[in-house]
Amino acid sequence: MAGYGVPHDDIALVVKCSPPTLRKRFRNELDVAAIEANTRVAQTLYQQATQPGNIAATIFWLKARAGWREKQVVEVTGQDGAMVPALSLTIHRISDKPVSEAEWLDSYGDKSSANGAQTILPPYKEVER
Repeated sequence: MAGYGVPHDDIALVVKCSPPTLRKRFRNELDVAAIEANTRVAQTLYQQATQPGNIAATIFWLKARAGWREKQVVEVTGQDGAMVPALSLTIHRISDKPVSEAEWLDSYGDKSSANGAQTILPPYKEVER
C-alpha cells in the first residue's frame, strides 16, 4: 500500500494498529515500498520504450531520462535578414497652458529624432474658450 502512495494513517487502519506502531514495526517496508514500486514502473516503461511500436514511451523516456527536449527557435529579422532597427521614444512635456494646433506643431510637432526616425504626434484638439 505504501508503494501505491496510500498514507500511513490509512495503512494503520487496515492492519489494525496505530500509525506510530506501524512506523516503528514496519519502517523498512514503508521506506522500501515506494522504491520498489518506482522500479517496477520504470522497468515496464523501459520495456515499452525499447520495443518497436510505442513511440510515446520512447519519447517520454528520452525526455525524462536522457535529457532530450523539444526546442523552438524564433528569430526576428528585418528586410533581407538585417537586424530590426531599435525603436526610440521621445516624450515631451506639454504646457498646462492651452495652445492652438499651429502653436503646438511649431513647438513640438514634426521634428525628427536623433536617429532620423519620425516623431509620432498624439492627436490634438483645440480647446474652445
